[in-house]
Amino acid sequence: MKVNQIDISKDMKVSDLVAQFEASDVLGAGRVARATNILANMIKDEDTNVFMSLGGPLIPGGMRNIVSQMIREGHVDLIVSSGANLTHDLLEAFGGAHYRDEGKDDEELNAEGIGRIADINVGSNDFEVFEKEINRLFEIISAKKPVISIQELIYEIGMLIDDENSFIATAARNNVPIFAPGIIDCMIGLQLWIFSQDHDFTISAAGDMPYLSDIVFGSEKVGGILLGGGLTKHYTLASNILNGGLDCAVQITMDRPEAGSLGGAPLEEAKSWSKAKCGSNLATVVGDVTIIFPLIYAAALDKI
Repeated sequence: MKVNQIDISKDMKVSDLVAQFEASDVLGAGRVARATNILANMIKDEDTNVFMSLGGPLIPGGMRNIVSQMIREGHVDLIVSSGANLTHDLLEAFGGAHYRDEGKDDEELNAEGIGRIADINVGSNDFEVFEKEINRLFEIISAKKPVISIQELIYEIGMLIDDENSFIATAARNNVPIFAPGIIDCMIGLQLWIFSQDHDFTISAAGDMPYLSDIVFGSEKVGGILLGGGLTKHYTLASNILNGGLDCAVQITMDRPEAGSLGGAPLEEAKSWSKAKCGSNLATVVGDVTIIFPLIYAAALDKI
């Protein structure tokens, strides 16, 4: 079958552009189109619970409102997040912000109390407010629940935040559970350790498993939106081994497969581990999540 050439026209919609990708159906354009169709179908299917994993600097990279919108619209049913994305969501909820880098030398940034994430800057003053506020929330939560699972902790934090753009707060108010198996590896984890030195407050990682397994077993079908790789991707995939694997999934990653890392593994590899079902509908798109996911989600909205 002949490759169709892509046509561009003035004022065309995102969905029209992706339709041109679909007509071409080769290389990255074809993968973006397939990912769009899988995403739209999993959102439309009322029998499919949608699990989304958030790896990499997605919240400081501008994805915060998109994640919150998906929760409000009922387009995602469960989130697995890195601790860093939770931290940066709270930093903004507490009044901080993320700034575009101005090209300063890293040692100069260090002297000014600024941390750099690629071309994103975060000030130490905002982290000082973060530390104060998160400890205030720990005081409230620990008095009520001295032993708590990670998911419950994130829920309780979300219920105490007054920020409609916070994906943590939005998830709590819409009963979308957030799991964060690597929460210790972030500023929240550091503050938890410091707080626990003189408070009776225990975080149970294993405490998440009964709730998570109940969700998996109670799902007729599960779809995955895997943004970035690493722990959040694996936790999403591995949790679904309990029920034979994901039924459909979209992965967007910049990682490469040659070194054998999970982050770079194509989704088809998950079938060998029963993390994705044989016959499942899968699409891997190699690219920057902050470019590709807004594109496919915008196009999918026209199909829903």
